[in-house]
Amino acid sequence: MAADYDLLVIGGGINGTGIARDAVGRGATVMLAEMGDLAGATSSASTKLIHGGLRYLEYYEFDLVRKALKEREVLWRAAPHIAWPLRFILPHHKDLRPAWLLRLGLFLYDNLGGRKLLPATKTVRLDQAPFAQGLKPLFQKGFEYSDCWVDDARLVVLNALDASDRGAKILTRTKCISARRNDDHWSVVLKDLVSGDERTVTASVLVNAAGPWVAEMLRGVVGANNSSAVRLVKGSHIIVPRQFEHDRCFIFQNGDGRIVFAIPYEDDFTLVGTTDVDYQDDLSKVEISQDEVSYLCKAVSEYLEKPVTPEDVVHTYSGVRPLYDDGAKDAKAATRDYVLELEAGENKPALLSVFGGKITTYRKLAEHVLAKLEPHLPFKRGVWTAYAPLPGGDFNVDEVDAHMAKLREDFPFLDLKFASRLIRLYGTQVRAILGEAKTEADLGKCFGYNLYEAEVLFLIKREWARSAEDVLWRRSKLGLRLSKEEAVELDRFIGGYLAEQRGAAA
Repeated sequence: MAADYDLLVIGGGINGTGIARDAVGRGATVMLAEMGDLAGATSSASTKLIHGGLRYLEYYEFDLVRKALKEREVLWRAAPHIAWPLRFILPHHKDLRPAWLLRLGLFLYDNLGGRKLLPATKTVRLDQAPFAQGLKPLFQKGFEYSDCWVDDARLVVLNALDASDRGAKILTRTKCISARRNDDHWSVVLKDLVSGDERTVTASVLVNAAGPWVAEMLRGVVGANNSSAVRLVKGSHIIVPRQFEHDRCFIFQNGDGRIVFAIPYEDDFTLVGTTDVDYQDDLSKVEISQDEVSYLCKAVSEYLEKPVTPEDVVHTYSGVRPLYDDGAKDAKAATRDYVLELEAGENKPALLSVFGGKITTYRKLAEHVLAKLEPHLPFKRGVWTAYAPLPGGDFNVDEVDAHMAKLREDFPFLDLKFASRLIRLYGTQVRAILGEAKTEADLGKCFGYNLYEAEVLFLIKREWARSAEDVLWRRSKLGLRLSKEEAVELDRFIGGYLAEQRGAAA
């Protein structure tokens, strides 16, 4: 009996959506099932960086750093609307790592990864403009180097969207209840968590990309006796009012060997993170602890002229990284590289489980997954994603301002902030939202700030948004702008619209 799908992916984070996109683009039939929203867990809780991981050089993870560095410009070119270059300032702290060691590390960082577009490292004076603003005067020397920013949750959604456009079936709010081998295929029971309905689908290959739930999937759903261990490490971030006016980011060394970033965020804020804390509690209730808040405030206050206090925090978020347990003593030293485990045999449908991984290396991870699965899947083409833009990203990296200017020319009612937000979220797809609108009123009801009904409906119909949280914290970051009352009204609108659609389909 032919299976319903060649490949069934469990997990709608960056790894799962990246694998689904790559596989369907090679000609496989693909289904992806995610029990919550796309990027609903770890993949929306990163520091939002496409980076090599400068500190990983101290742990001699040269292969990981090289692999990640090579991906920076690949991902920037694929999604120039949601990814862009940043310049980071690393102040020299005389009581921590010596300046020569920092310079050596940055020399390696510049030259390990085939950098072509990003500018190289340089030494800077921190007691002169613009860097003096915000820092304590005792920090006088630093190093400026390059990495990239990415909207992590949108990166996930765009991978899912491209996979869907190429023929993959994407299911959200759908939980995998059981998966059993049945002759030459998998028989998988999926439950729609909204309606409660269950259905069984078959697949030739099963990929377990469940993130923090990867081990739970193996034991409780697949029933596998897998000996590999996953190390769950919580990383938390705080968001505070903007701490400095220039556009540079800071990377601060701490006495415990960790580093903390302070990054300009959503125009009016500064993002500070992250922590590394082993985690063994409920994965559905991951949140920052007061100790983590204090740690991050203290870490940046050692460098910033104006101390950051817990009272300054306007928002926090936390995620759990599903790291491969390599036996490292401290969470900060555990490997960030991914490990792929394939279980297959003659007349035995394949199961591949993904441990670890980073936002930066998701595309290479997907290629490596499919290289392992190639004997088990009917591919019609080879690797292809390195030069394929994600939805909305079909323009050059230096054309963002031109697209924004053209958008404002065609839609004069858009002010600079509104146009910038739309281009940075949707790129060339923004015109599908604006349609023939001549005024803001043509976009329908305003839910607050510059979020209109036309955009909300686009996110529901096109991007699987099903709640205010999906819209405000993953499809956008407008949760920082809307009031609680406005968020409730948005939730009410989305719920009412979805109920009408279900009624019409009944």
